[in-house]
This record gives sequence, structure tokens and C-alpha cells, in this order.
Amino acid sequence: MRKAKPQKRVVLPDPVYGEVMVAKFVNHLMLDGKKNTAYGVFYSALGLVETKAKSEEKSALDIWKQALDNITPLVEVKSKRIGGATFQVPTEIRADRKESIAMKNMINFARKRGGHSMAEKLAAEIMDAFNNQGGAFKRKEDMHRMAEANRAFAHFRF
Repeated sequence: MRKAKPQKRVVLPDPVYGEVMVAKFVNHLMLDGKKNTAYGVFYSALGLVETKAKSEEKSALDIWKQALDNITPLVEVKSKRIGGATFQVPTEIRADRKESIAMKNMINFARKRGGHSMAEKLAAEIMDAFNNQGGAFKRKEDMHRMAEANRAFAHFRF
């Protein structure tokens, strides 16, 4: 390559929990540069999760982290053209991409949900992902199923 790779930007931790993952999630959640609004939505969603999961001994942040782990895909399929035919080749995902895909899926499926506010929709999606249900979990299962179905083409890995 002619140019050097651009450096990864350092994401500062969020003000309440001091977690970098929360800051990254809020950056994905943010629309039109309104970070304070995104933080408000996220923190109120965690408050709703806290009230919904009183029976759990975990904190809302731990529930959110477990929900993200539950919807994090391990493999994906990439299209590769070989000799005029296009194959769906299963490949493992880098750690930072796994995290990003999980966050984006949770937010997208929360936005598609029916509900009153984004905080309520996000809280419902977090609880569903924590309980291995919901759209984001189904998306992960579909990705894994697709990779399993195309396992025969794994030797084309690039």
C-alpha cells in the first residue's frame, strides 16, 4: 500500500460508568451529532432495564454487557468470486468488528420495534437479547446458520 493505515481514534470512556464500550454504543446510537440526547436515551434505557430485571442480581450495565455478548456473531459469510461463480465463504470476524456488529444490530432492531420512546424500545431489545430472544439474537443465529450451510466453501478463505 502506498499510504500508511490511519490510526485508530481513542474513544474516551462515558461520564457515568467510565466504560469505553458504553461510549462506543452511544456513538452508534447517536443521530445528527446529538450525543447528549443519545446518552440520555441510553441511561434511561438502562434505568428501565433495572426496573424490569429486579429478580436479577446483576446491575443494568452487566445485563447490557451480557445481552451484547449473546448477540455477538462469531462468523460471517463474505462473497468471493472464483472462476465465474460467486461463493459465500464463511470467515471469522475480528474482535472490534464483532463488537460493532452486535451494537449496530441491537440499535437497528430496537429502532424497528413498536413502542413509545427509543429508551423503551432499547430497554426491551436489551432484555430480549439478555434472554436469548428478539430480532438481534435471531440475526446472529441467521448469520451462524448461513456460515454453517456454506462450510463446504471454507477452503476459499482469504
